[in-house]
Amino acid sequence: MEQIKLTIDHKEIQVAKGTTILQAARDNNISIPTLCYFELKDMNITNKPGSCRICVVEVAGRKNLAPACITECMPDMIVVTNNIRVLNARRAVLELLLSDHPTDCLVCTKSGKCELQDLAIRFGIREIPYAGEKSTHKNDLSPAISRDMDKCVMCRRCEMMCNDFQTVGALYAINRGFDSVVATAFEEDLIRTACTFCGQCVAVCPVGALSEIDHTGKVIRAISDPKKTVVVQTAPAVRVAIGEEFGMKPGSIATGQMAAALRRLGFDYVFDTDWAADLTIMEEGTELLGRLTKYLAGDKDVKIPLLTSCCPAWVKFFEHQFPDMKDIPSTAKSPQQMFGAIAKSYFAEKIGVKREDMIVVSVMPCLAKKYECARDEFKVDGNPDVDFSISTRELAALIKQANIKFSALPEEDFDSPLGESTGAGVIFGTTGGVIEAAVRTAYEVYTKKPLPKIDFTELRGLEGIRSATIDFDGLPINIGIAHGLSNARKLLEEIREGKSTFHAIEIMACPGGCIDGGGQPLHHGNSDVIKARWEAIYQADKDLPIRKSHENPSIKKIYEEFLGEPCGHKSHHLLHTHYFERDKKFEVNLDN
Repeated sequence: MEQIKLTIDHKEIQVAKGTTILQAARDNNISIPTLCYFELKDMNITNKPGSCRICVVEVAGRKNLAPACITECMPDMIVVTNNIRVLNARRAVLELLLSDHPTDCLVCTKSGKCELQDLAIRFGIREIPYAGEKSTHKNDLSPAISRDMDKCVMCRRCEMMCNDFQTVGALYAINRGFDSVVATAFEEDLIRTACTFCGQCVAVCPVGALSEIDHTGKVIRAISDPKKTVVVQTAPAVRVAIGEEFGMKPGSIATGQMAAALRRLGFDYVFDTDWAADLTIMEEGTELLGRLTKYLAGDKDVKIPLLTSCCPAWVKFFEHQFPDMKDIPSTAKSPQQMFGAIAKSYFAEKIGVKREDMIVVSVMPCLAKKYECARDEFKVDGNPDVDFSISTRELAALIKQANIKFSALPEEDFDSPLGESTGAGVIFGTTGGVIEAAVRTAYEVYTKKPLPKIDFTELRGLEGIRSATIDFDGLPINIGIAHGLSNARKLLEEIREGKSTFHAIEIMACPGGCIDGGGQPLHHGNSDVIKARWEAIYQADKDLPIRKSHENPSIKKIYEEFLGEPCGHKSHHLLHTHYFERDKKFEVNLDN
């Protein structure tokens, strides 16, 4: 690649042709502030609309200041990032942004983690010299995401994530000038759109315009009610990220401290969604083998490839975007919903608690889980299998409110029986993990032989689309993997066109899978954080004594005592679901 030389702040540097000034500066440890720019390296996620003008720099020979995020480096260019002219311009832009921004920082969900707030502090802005009319926009409360567009700074990061990375098309910039804002078509509420509630718009929003619907108040009230038995489940990806909220380095595995903190918060039973992930493998793996058996026997009506169904954002995506293919995904519920169904039947019966007196709370890396547990098909006579879902960030906030010193807590185990899990359950937290867990079990069930190896490294990685062929003792199984809904769309279109050669495909909506879910601690575009969480997931797998779902003793026990057999009559009733063709007017009951 052609290299060019230029000077930034009296420092001569060399970069590849086509590099922007901002990237060249960052690569050489020169700080240029930004607001609209966002990038996740190695995941093909970049937002550089050049809209905020916070990153302006002075380029020799150019009359006007140049936005560093969209201005390419040129040979012998001389750039200054920090003189008085530049600083005054940035300060004026910030003051103008703040003049049209609400000043409710004390109660804003992003206070303390707001990039606009950080910039105001960095530039020492203590008063706003501009006064005038403030823009007002419609607020929107959905089952998962809150939109307060009075706080929108038109960085358009959310639009980039929704349209370019996820190809959902729920958010667009509308209007011009003072009235411009990012909104839905016809300014409908999110629940009336094709939004998947993946929460990636929330994850990249630099201010409080987008945030999760907070369920912590409802959880506190449930714990305080002496008539209720409150059960909590924690997802695999939470344990490798929550420590970041307490100063632990990214990738720290905080499973034991998390279980201890949940007990101190007052939950009656502390369980693990990893247990339900093992249960999911038993159902989904059996379903896969059933379809493959019919397919190999020449049944032309069998639906191949089987698509995983653990991700509720992905489920809502295909219900909207590919309704003609809704019979292809596995009918297995997600681990969250399987856990709720078992907790309010099998476990409630064991401890002598009525269904309506049990509250099931999930701790998830995902905002779509809030939407998922509100879906009507996951309720029995109006009572949901999972009552409330809180994000990793919400759990961290609860722990801080309770003045619990998280990093100093002793490690504790989950309760039994719904807390015993395997390494296969924990790898559900990352892209490729669900299908690897399924392969570990499906291989041994199909071949009746022990696995020649347990780590299927060919299924791992952070590339957007991956593929591998696994040898089931002479039977080649072609597997596809995608994370990010734009990548999922490519594989689905191949299926629709009859070009797919896969037998099974795993799909997750978020970059890297659940480790970078919309409810995880904010990383502000640092892809090293995602990689650290990814590595930690596989380390947690290695640390467990049992690493195959079908070898989990408590999973074996529940089939013996309660469910019968995988994909049997009772398990199908409790652990499987169906999908719907959704138009843009679809709503869920928001009473929960």
